[in-house]
Amino acid sequence: MATATAQLKHRWSVSHNYLAGITAGDWWRLLRDNAFDVDAVYWHRAAVISALSVVNALHRWRERRFDDAIAATPLAGPPVFVLGHWRSGTTHLHNLLAQDTTHFAFANTYQVINPHTFLTTEAVNTRLFAGLLPDRRPMDNMALSFASPQEDEFAPLLMTLRSPYLGVSFPRRDDAYAPYLSFRDARPDDVEACGRAFTWFLKKLTLKYGRRLVLKSPTHTARVRLLLRLFPDARFVHIHRHPYEVFQSFRHYYDTAMWFTYLQRPDLDAIDAQILRRYTAVHDALFDDLPLIPPGQFHEVRYDDLERDPLAVLRGTYEALDLGDFAAVEPAIASYLGTLRGYEKNRFAPLDAAWKARVASEWRRSFDRWGYRA
Repeated sequence: MATATAQLKHRWSVSHNYLAGITAGDWWRLLRDNAFDVDAVYWHRAAVISALSVVNALHRWRERRFDDAIAATPLAGPPVFVLGHWRSGTTHLHNLLAQDTTHFAFANTYQVINPHTFLTTEAVNTRLFAGLLPDRRPMDNMALSFASPQEDEFAPLLMTLRSPYLGVSFPRRDDAYAPYLSFRDARPDDVEACGRAFTWFLKKLTLKYGRRLVLKSPTHTARVRLLLRLFPDARFVHIHRHPYEVFQSFRHYYDTAMWFTYLQRPDLDAIDAQILRRYTAVHDALFDDLPLIPPGQFHEVRYDDLERDPLAVLRGTYEALDLGDFAAVEPAIASYLGTLRGYEKNRFAPLDAAWKARVASEWRRSFDRWGYRA
């Protein structure tokens, strides 16, 4: 394993870590669940998280004054979920839909990292600590701020300590957190706890904004049946991308963003196999669940089409899912697209023949379903 101290990227960084929003009691439970097994090279991260967790606990106590109002708040409409594997274009699609502030609201970066406290702390802390957040995402240079649309997986993670993402912070226990990807093999009480927490978070966002929510997390792609149980009228838009590109981009993701999160040394030699397994698990769950979605509630787009003609793809999505008058929001989306001119996405060398063969073999189901050439 290539895990010598000199090879630990961003070892001293304490920013860009979702555990900054955890509360003291939950942090203690998370450490206890992992036998307090934080590697010495990351003790400084654990120390910072510990200090922040005490402050977060105090703000969580202050925020309980909103509990009755949150409980009484109905969702403003069926949520819209952006589905897709990591590095398939979900962030770009979510950002485009989030420009529609007439119909939708979304969870932002600050809120998903501070699900217990954002009603109390967001206005002040986003000004005080804006400089601590990188202005670009480390894996693809897309713009990032506390106000940016963000994947919501971090919120229920911090509320329940049940998420596959915890296997990134504690990679030696990745198998213990793997059942929380789809929740199919999770205990019923874990499923119920996460459902309650996620619903509470969405009600909290609705209390703040009063609009229908458009949400994105790659983990949702493996949870369609659970989401339908919680929100029977939910809408789903799924984006897919050529599997070779996804594999290369996810490799890059592990070599960039993941380094800010580790509390244990990663086994770098195991990452490629993990990428292959997770992709298969996500899509097996998705393909099994698609027949459960009622007509008119699912729409699928190709990443290449979104890249080539985003307005046409979005117009088709609005029509397919009955999301409202696209003409009314098209100018705002077109204006946002104008800000992306000059953006250059990551470029990778082609996969060698051996890796192409392995990816094509293990991900054959996706190649066949979407007509991608191996």
